[in-house]
Amino acid sequence: MTNDEILALFQESGAMLDGHFLLTSGRHSDIYFEKFTILRQPPYVEKLCKMMADLFREANVELVVGPTTGGVLIAYETAKHLGTDSIYAEAGDDGKSRVFKRGFSIDPGTRVLIVDDILTTGRSVHEVIGLCRSFEAEIVGLGLLLDRSGGKTKFDYPLKALATVSAESWESADCPLCAKDMPLTQRGSRKQ
Repeated sequence: MTNDEILALFQESGAMLDGHFLLTSGRHSDIYFEKFTILRQPPYVEKLCKMMADLFREANVELVVGPTTGGVLIAYETAKHLGTDSIYAEAGDDGKSRVFKRGFSIDPGTRVLIVDDILTTGRSVHEVIGLCRSFEAEIVGLGLLLDRSGGKTKFDYPLKALATVSAESWESADCPLCAKDMPLTQRGSRKQ
């Protein structure tokens, strides 16, 4: 599928919203991708994760890892299509790192694919990378449903997004929507 066709799936599912949003990063934006609107619909999740698995089929993935919460579903479904296992990384007590709980771990040298839903700043992905590296995993790639940074967020590993958009965002002091007194909606899962 093309970039536009993937974005059409987000729009068709009701996951692409227009307005004035406070992002998890603390920045403001006029567009928001409500990942859980699409993630609650199994036909979309299956279709998107099969496409993601196909992007990494030749990478000999042994384990798929995603951050909580949306990454749990994406890791599971992508692993299903790759015929391997999945685990997930939860927020650490410090709120700045990820940890494995529930008896999860990675054997050194395991070929790991890290997946996530929507990339804005890359914070969650960087946290999962740090965790996987601490287990001496071999990270073979990063898979995303959507890169809303327009490709500006960089990593030291191959990154493949099903779709990429350049969604503008601003610090609150520079936000043109705030200047127009447009009501702000807070979404996302991290506390500000």
